[in-house]
Amino acid sequence: MKKRAIVSVSDKTKVVEFCKELVALNYQIISTGGTKKTLDENGVPTIAIDEITGFPEMLDGRVKTLHPKVHGGLLGVRDNAEHVAQMEANGIENIDLVCVNLYPFKQTIAKSDCTLAQAIENIDIGGPSMLRSAAKNHKFVTVVTDVEDYDKVIAEIKEHGDTTLSTRQYLAAKVFCLTAAYDAMIAGYLCDKYDVEDDKSLTMTYDLKQSLRYGENPHQHANFYVDNHKYRYSLASAKQLHGKELSYNNIQDANATLQILKDFADDCCVVAVKHMNPCGVGIADDIDKAWDKAYEADPVSIFGGIVAFNKEVDVYCATAMSKMFLEIILAPSFEPEALEILSKKKNIRLMTFDVDGEEPKRKCVSVVGGLLVQDEDTYQEKAEELQVVTEAKPTKQDIVDCLFGQKIVKHVKSNAIVVVKDGQTLGVGAGQMNRVGAAKIALEQAKEKANGAILASDAFFPMDDTVELASKYGIRCIIQPGGSIKDQDSIDMANKHNIAMVFTGKRHFKH
Repeated sequence: MKKRAIVSVSDKTKVVEFCKELVALNYQIISTGGTKKTLDENGVPTIAIDEITGFPEMLDGRVKTLHPKVHGGLLGVRDNAEHVAQMEANGIENIDLVCVNLYPFKQTIAKSDCTLAQAIENIDIGGPSMLRSAAKNHKFVTVVTDVEDYDKVIAEIKEHGDTTLSTRQYLAAKVFCLTAAYDAMIAGYLCDKYDVEDDKSLTMTYDLKQSLRYGENPHQHANFYVDNHKYRYSLASAKQLHGKELSYNNIQDANATLQILKDFADDCCVVAVKHMNPCGVGIADDIDKAWDKAYEADPVSIFGGIVAFNKEVDVYCATAMSKMFLEIILAPSFEPEALEILSKKKNIRLMTFDVDGEEPKRKCVSVVGGLLVQDEDTYQEKAEELQVVTEAKPTKQDIVDCLFGQKIVKHVKSNAIVVVKDGQTLGVGAGQMNRVGAAKIALEQAKEKANGAILASDAFFPMDDTVELASKYGIRCIIQPGGSIKDQDSIDMANKHNIAMVFTGKRHFKH
């Protein structure tokens, strides 16, 4: 007696070969629409779905497999006498194999000119329904969604007369992974389109981009997954032009680098990062000067770091970087000769990224057993919003440097202090357990360059000790959020040492 298989696929890769093998193994192929046409044209005998259901495909193909003779044939429990009797009474025959992949919703919405109507038409209804029915009854039914599984299924049928139970279990689990991801993608798309925010549950889906050699440490397994959005300054959509594959730590550091760089879209900017904290940032009126500033900010820490440019990398910068060890260089583009110079270094990763695209709306951080979700910290202070709280007043250049420092300190691990001057970082104090400790690190790194410079803090000063320390290094202006119950102590200390101080009213913790 022939077994029956339903085959209805959007991705027709190898489907003809797969069905020819099934026919040779005494399977009857039931098919629909474009799949049936492809199989017929390639000499594979098929039966139309309407011959099984007794109803024509209708409503522009929206209704074709949603019928008891399909789902009854998939869901019937074959060692249950009542099920068998009910199926016989209603003329329902078993369906033993389902080969379905879904309408290309992801590919459709990825197109820049995709309309809402086109997206909705590519929401598959019958496909997921058949997959779920078959997967639920995997004790008896084989369900195939992935071209990579075709050969395994055929090999087992040839050897055993059917797939093994363990294979059917594996394939069924893959089905529910697929349909869950598919539904999550649709939900995310429609929630964005219809401006729906539902905090009661959070459903997200990501696709595997890269299996990593290891995680933060060699004994940890790790993968890199990406979502379906095209974000600006995103590592997920960056293209690698040269070098060995990225590691887990490379990805973390490169992402941090791009997020800092994104805040300087209006400048020629170069950012160098080490262990997710900036070690050098420079802005200038051309990219060569910006590179010089970023490098000179900390020529020691940049060794083995990540460097990102928001303008094309030219020969001058390429030549300078070719003389040192860097893990990754990122830029919107590279001059051909610059790419040639840098490509002589075997292991360095050279990558390009998009400066255009969406802005991410939220940031997710995992905790054991849960997920923290918050809005992205995209706020940027403006000069007119700053409140001068001291007798000494900042100059126009001080304000420019204050805003420069503020853009950087928000990306430094808290407690965070940065010292800047003339569009260049001079000292960075990151991730300390107290604020004055972070200031000590930043000021000691800056040394004599701190004289006449700006100090920026990601949060308020709980005491006046940071201001007192800053005065010893010659800091001329401080920018901080304010909001401490002891703000006046810090203001009085600034007045004592003729330091200008401005409050932003906005904290920028980064944990």
